[in-house]
Amino acid sequence: MNFKPDLKRIEAFWQQIERTLDQLLQSQQEMHFDAEGLLTTYRDSLQKIDRNLTFHFEREHEEGPVEMIFGCDGYPESIHAVLSVVGAAPELSGISFRAFNHRYDPIPSCVNLGEELCDIEEFWCSLRVINGKMQLAVYLQDAPKILEMDPRVEAVMIFLDALIGEYELMTRVWALDWCELPQDPIDFGLIPLQQLRVAFDQMKDDVKPVGITIH
Repeated sequence: MNFKPDLKRIEAFWQQIERTLDQLLQSQQEMHFDAEGLLTTYRDSLQKIDRNLTFHFEREHEEGPVEMIFGCDGYPESIHAVLSVVGAAPELSGISFRAFNHRYDPIPSCVNLGEELCDIEEFWCSLRVINGKMQLAVYLQDAPKILEMDPRVEAVMIFLDALIGEYELMTRVWALDWCELPQDPIDFGLIPLQQLRVAFDQMKDDVKPVGITIH
């Protein structure tokens, strides 16, 4: 499905950001924004443009600008919407705007999700190109039958964004499967998840982008 940007809604979203930016930045405490009503308004406006649009904030340095990072929750059909929104972003003081989570160095060794601490060493994977399509499988102990019920799934998605980048994850990986970790992963031909970036970069040029073509 081709995305046709609703330019009026995109323009209205950015006007809303410009009007409320000072209020947003003043609410910031240690990268947490207390203006929840404002954030809800942003989400509502974005989802009128495309229901899969998301955003979050990051800051690399304590004194550096805040980054507002837009994504589409892993839905390739909404990549155009992300690029259209970010492409229309104005230049504003104190904040910058970016499409998708980029690779991250150093790769995080663990992810803290509430009370659950997930270590990257818990996870193994396999990466194969079959009939020109890249297939990624993640292996973990007691693999969940319902993915949404296991915080480790969210942790792995954060690791994957850091390892290979959200955009390439959506456009190069045809299928992502979740499997039970065998007793001897190396004999099973698996690699530790933290080695995925190297394997992915060696194989990514062997596959065509999937999901959507960016012009």
